[in-house]
Amino acid sequence: MPVDEMLASLSYARGPDRPLLELTIGDLLHRTAHRFPDRLAVASRHQSRRMTWAELSEAADSVARGLWSLGIRRGDRVGLWSTNCIEWIMMHMGCARAGASLVNVNPAYRSHELGYTLTRSRMKALFLWHTDKRADYEEILNRARHGLTLELEHAIYFDSPEWTAMLDAPGRLPDRVSVDDIANIQYTSGTTGHPKGVMLTHHNIVNNGQFLAQGFHYAEQDRIVVPVPLFHCYGCVIGTMSALNSGAALILPNWTFDARATLQAVHDERATSVYGVPAMYVAEFGLPDFAGFDLTSLRTGMMSGAPCPVELMKRVLNEMHIGELVIAYGQTETSPVVTMSDAGDSIDIRVKTVGRAMPQTEIRVISTTTGVTLPIGEQGEICARGYAVMKGYDGDEEGTALVVKPDGWLHTGDLGIMHEDGCIHLTGRSRDVIIRGGENIYPREVEEFLYTNPKVGEAQVVGIPNARLGEIVVAWVRLRPEQNATEEEIRTWCQGQIAYYKIPEHVRFVDDFPATLSGKIQKYKIREFEIAARGLEQEEQTATA
Repeated sequence: MPVDEMLASLSYARGPDRPLLELTIGDLLHRTAHRFPDRLAVASRHQSRRMTWAELSEAADSVARGLWSLGIRRGDRVGLWSTNCIEWIMMHMGCARAGASLVNVNPAYRSHELGYTLTRSRMKALFLWHTDKRADYEEILNRARHGLTLELEHAIYFDSPEWTAMLDAPGRLPDRVSVDDIANIQYTSGTTGHPKGVMLTHHNIVNNGQFLAQGFHYAEQDRIVVPVPLFHCYGCVIGTMSALNSGAALILPNWTFDARATLQAVHDERATSVYGVPAMYVAEFGLPDFAGFDLTSLRTGMMSGAPCPVELMKRVLNEMHIGELVIAYGQTETSPVVTMSDAGDSIDIRVKTVGRAMPQTEIRVISTTTGVTLPIGEQGEICARGYAVMKGYDGDEEGTALVVKPDGWLHTGDLGIMHEDGCIHLTGRSRDVIIRGGENIYPREVEEFLYTNPKVGEAQVVGIPNARLGEIVVAWVRLRPEQNATEEEIRTWCQGQIAYYKIPEHVRFVDDFPATLSGKIQKYKIREFEIAARGLEQEEQTATA
């Protein structure tokens, strides 16, 4: 059989060979500001603030000079712990101009997780608000810092004179920033219990943004409503970087997701695109006055971040008028998108698959036992290779080597099938990650935290299906001898110490766990028991792409 025919019969595909940009984020901002100086760049509706591309570029320079005045130099780490706001965009662009690595900190983090991130990231400065409706961030930071030896030298609050003074400070811009410098460090659940700092370069995310913008068919006239969090790649790459590449405007509806604010932003701004994880679209459809919002300006958008139910996608296509809705797949380690349907694809492709390989990206499906590339139509692990693969896990060469092999292939841990047209259908996850409303949760991290409760002898955590969020967290707990506890007691104890989305929604107290003869816990049996006990069989069978 000729080599070309042999390759065609295997689960291997390469995306189009389009040019890669050799630009930093700062370079790209300069270019976009020069092309579209007076066009809207970002509108933060909840802050009543708007900036043109020229104004955003000027603000980025002010941030970069201010960072220099604080002693931040090329390669230093700067933390950003905030919900969605115009300051987030300014910091993203300003750190890039300064050559600093932006460390995205989840606003849901509490003292336990924040302390870990402060220590691991070695950040020299942290930018944040004092408080919001969810938390007292100053108090959490003080608690997290207690007893730790950190490199943190500055905590700058956006709602303080220090922030204004920094923007006015005399400083300088670095002589050079390289496309291979680390632009962002994103903390994500990896293959082991603790979150890992994924190092993404300017080259990674500038080009992912370029190909995303092409896939959406964005132009400077587009307006993108972004209700997803900016600290995720969904917000700061699929959102910000696709806008930066095209000149489209970025519309922030609220600090955090709010269904009504999202639809109101589409209505008022005449938005052409909107993003969301499935749970967000469900919430929007659930508004009693959903039909009262004028969504006819919408052309495209994305549903991603969690398995996408086919019926929900059909509703978005029809009832929200998003005829060019696209689906994407990837992970933080791939900057994040490696497969995507195109806005011009048939509805069938967009509701049944996660699209095909992005430009300059290779995708293959391999056997989980032998590692060989499987024939078309057979289920295996999805692997990706190309410009989008991360630089590595921060300070963890061993962990990086487990995921990225010497030949450049990144093993996603996700299972899927490649069709003859190169499109991928996701079938499951080989890694034990729970995805709750787009948030990745590694069970071992929650288990290790539960073990710190003096009443808990052993804990096992699994995800079970949920119609609104995709999955929710369930913990099975074996208490220590002569201890008693209630489900609410365990949940209350978690509050303020770990992120709300990691707190088990259900706690079941047990005397033992299902296990093999060798003693290995059979988590799939725990999950099966919970599905049956809670009558979730229908949710488990809900079709997804």
